[in-house]
Amino acid sequence: MARYEIARRSLMLGSAGVLGAPLVAGAQVPAVKLGILQPVTGALSQDGEYGRLGAELAINEINAGGGIRALGGARIEMVFGDARSNPEGGVAEVEKMQSEGVVAVVGGFASPICLAASQAASRYDLPYVVDVGVSDQIVSRGLTNTFRFGPGFGVVTQTALDNLVALNDAAGKPSRTVVIVHEDGLFGSGMARLLNTELPKRGFEVLETIAHPTPARDMNNVALRIRSLRPDLVIPSSYYAEFVLLSRTMQQQRIRPKGIYCVLNGAASNYRFVREFPDAANLVMDCNHWPDPRKPRTAELRRTVEAQNRFWLYNTPLNYSAVMLVADALERAGRAGRADRAALTTALAATDGAFTRHIMPYGPTRFVNGQNQAGAPVNTQVQGGDIKVIFPRDFADAQPVYPVTG
Repeated sequence: MARYEIARRSLMLGSAGVLGAPLVAGAQVPAVKLGILQPVTGALSQDGEYGRLGAELAINEINAGGGIRALGGARIEMVFGDARSNPEGGVAEVEKMQSEGVVAVVGGFASPICLAASQAASRYDLPYVVDVGVSDQIVSRGLTNTFRFGPGFGVVTQTALDNLVALNDAAGKPSRTVVIVHEDGLFGSGMARLLNTELPKRGFEVLETIAHPTPARDMNNVALRIRSLRPDLVIPSSYYAEFVLLSRTMQQQRIRPKGIYCVLNGAASNYRFVREFPDAANLVMDCNHWPDPRKPRTAELRRTVEAQNRFWLYNTPLNYSAVMLVADALERAGRAGRADRAALTTALAATDGAFTRHIMPYGPTRFVNGQNQAGAPVNTQVQGGDIKVIFPRDFADAQPVYPVTG
C-alpha cells in the first residue's frame, strides 16, 4: 500500500495566519487549523492511512469550493498527528495540536486512542470528533467537547443481532450454536460481553468466547478450538490483520461453519481483504460502518480513491464525513479562534438534518450527550469478489447467501 511521505506538520492545505485577527481590505484570510489524528505507524497503520485519506479529500473539497464562507472563505489547514497505534501517542499529539492552535480534532480510529485523546482535548475545551471508535464509554463520560457521528457498539450490536435473527429465521433457523472470537482490548471485550448477554435471549447458545491479542501472530489454536466445538456460526470482532489470519487459517484447516457473521470487523468489509484473499473472504458477513450507496457523492469519492490505486475502506467515508461535520459547524458558528471554541462546540451539538454533506446512511443528525442518534450500521456480505449490502432491505443490492454449504 502506498504511504504518504509527508512530515507531520508539513501538509499545508490553507494559508497560515493568526486566528481571530481582524480582517482588513486586501488582507489574506487566516487559515483554520484542523487537527487530524490517526495511527499511521504501528499495528493500526492501514486504518490510519485510510482515515487520513478521507480527511484530506474532505479538506481539499472544502477549500476548492471556496473554504469556510462564514469566515471570509478561510481555507482549512490540516495539522496532522500520528497516534502511533496507542493511547499515549494520541494524547501526545493532542497536546501538540493544542499548542498549534487547532480549532478541533478529528479522528483517533481505535477506541482506546479516542478515549484518551478526547479526554486530553477536554482539558482545553477543544472540540473532538470521533471518526470510528465504537466503545460507548467515549460518549458516556459527560465530556461536552466530544462528539461521535457514527454508531457505537451498543447500536451496532443490537442491529447485528436483529439482522442475524431475521437472516436465520428466513433460512429456516439452521443455526443454533455460536463461538465468539474477539480482540482482547476495549472494543472487542465490550462487544463480547454484550453478545454473551444478548445471543441467548434470541435462541442462540454461546459455546465459547475466545479472546486474542492485537497484534496476533498465530491463530492455529483458535481455529483448532473452533473445529473441536463445531459451532453453526462464528462471530469474530477483530482488527484487520487478526481476522485475515483467522479466516485464512480456518480455510486452510477446512473449517466451514454455516456462517461467519462478523460484528465491527476490521477486514470483513474491506476490499483489500476481498482482493488479496478472495477464497477466505467469500461469503463472510459483517455488520459495520458503510457509506450510503444511494448518494452520488459516495460513488464519486470511491472512484477518486481507487484512481489512486487504493482500496475502498469505511475509514475513508467516515473521516470525510467527520471533517464535513466540523466544516458545517464552523459555518454556523462563524468564529474559529482559540477563544471561540465554545461557539464551535455549541454549533456541533446543535447539528440537525440540515447537515447533508456526509455520505453515511444516516437519518437527520441529532446529538444527545455527544452521540449522533441517527448513526447506524449496514450489513454486508462478500459475494463474487465484491462487497454487497444485504441489510437494510431498503437499499440492499444483494440477497444474503446463507447458510453456507460445501
